[in-house]
Amino acid sequence: MAKISISLDAELVVEVMVLAGVGSPQDAIEAVVRDYIARGHRTESRTGPRERILRDAEAAPPEPQG
Repeated sequence: MAKISISLDAELVVEVMVLAGVGSPQDAIEAVVRDYIARGHRTESRTGPRERILRDAEAAPPEPQG
């Protein structure tokens, strides 16, 4: 997997390390990002069918009236 380097505020990283209980800045930030992605997938799996139904209903052309 490709890797990137970013700069973050040291206080922010230290707080993440403490909250995550991780000793490495790299591991702490990686854990937060992985959790964020997993949470998004869980939300999509819970709301996905309902949102699809609503989206399809909005996209359907209106019935002719007359």
